[in-house]
Amino acid sequence: MALSMNVLAALTGTASGGMAIVLNAFGADFMRLATDYHIDPELMHRITTMSAGTLDALPHNGTVLLLLQISGLTHRESYLDMVMTVIVSCIIALAAVLVLGSIFGSF
Repeated sequence: MALSMNVLAALTGTASGGMAIVLNAFGADFMRLATDYHIDPELMHRITTMSAGTLDALPHNGTVLLLLQISGLTHRESYLDMVMTVIVSCIIALAAVLVLGSIFGSF
């Protein structure tokens, strides 16, 4: 689930768009798997929303483009900072939630 959310958010350039596509296509399957494997739906929701927010900040994201236009900066000047603060930090947080959720369940 986390992987599919990351891929669709990256392809669409938007967290909400990627989430809508994945949940419309696979939401019922994810809920069935959650029931079969006794995974708390709240934990699945948390992972889904965090996953959608990781790779949505790629260079073609509308918010990234707007921010660069407003600030007068180019991708070359500021995109590394965006990658570190938005993408890397969100992937680290997602990994922590995946590990903690696997050990403790929903929290």
